[in-house]
Amino acid sequence: MKNELEIELPTTANDIRKGSGAPVILIHGLAASLHDWDDLIPELTKNGYAAYALDLLGHGDSPKPKTRAYRIQWLSEHFFAWMESLHLTEPAILVGHSLGGYIALEFARRFPERTRGLILVNPFYRRSQLPYLLRATYASSNLRDFIIGHTPEWMFRMIVDATSVAMGNSNGSRHALPERVRLQTAIDYTRTAPGIYYIPNDIADATDALPQIVAPTLVVWGDRDQTLAPTSFPPLVDALPHAAGRTIKAGHVPHQSNAEEFNRVVLEFLKQIEDPSLLHRG
Repeated sequence: MKNELEIELPTTANDIRKGSGAPVILIHGLAASLHDWDDLIPELTKNGYAAYALDLLGHGDSPKPKTRAYRIQWLSEHFFAWMESLHLTEPAILVGHSLGGYIALEFARRFPERTRGLILVNPFYRRSQLPYLLRATYASSNLRDFIIGHTPEWMFRMIVDATSVAMGNSNGSRHALPERVRLQTAIDYTRTAPGIYYIPNDIADATDALPQIVAPTLVVWGDRDQTLAPTSFPPLVDALPHAAGRTIKAGHVPHQSNAEEFNRVVLEFLKQIEDPSLLHRG
């Protein structure tokens, strides 16, 4: 019998590939899917970029190896293999949210020649960013199994709705997240392999590697993030050699709760990458 750490990784991934122009790679976070980028992709293609998004290993419609404890290395290697399958002819700009930010940083560290720029959205790069209760939940296999096994989609949808109301909205509406986003969030939860929730325990602190990542970088975060401490993002900006920071009135998912402003910030940074004279630290 194979050791759980020696599983054979699948080489396929569910993805979407739209538009033409400079490649922009979109990487979602934990228990999400490529639908995280439904608001950004049309803006990218309209402005002359090629948008590529995938469901990470164990998420959405991508393969889900049967194991109680996924490893971050598996997700990274699966992502790297997917990148190879794109046969890109030029370096890419990577946009990563939360866990996707960790994977984007790792790709940029390992393949600097293939990385034109980074946009890190509320990025997860060390476990201490998580509140104690979340850390304890992810650390306890019994607690993880109980929560995942006893939370049906309708109940999770109630949690999503309550969280959306609690976050509020900068334009005065009741919900921070649109109805379609709340629905998709609940669907993505039910499609996520239970073993994925071990990943936060397997994350190595990326702090020491940050000075090696030389690609132009924009770190964007919601100032009301309840999942990762907002105070953890400015030190990340300072540690990266060529980074700027930008806050948005939002929670953990600014690309979904404040999509219009987020898209504008992304497109501004992409223009700066096209014209390096516009790049600056902020």
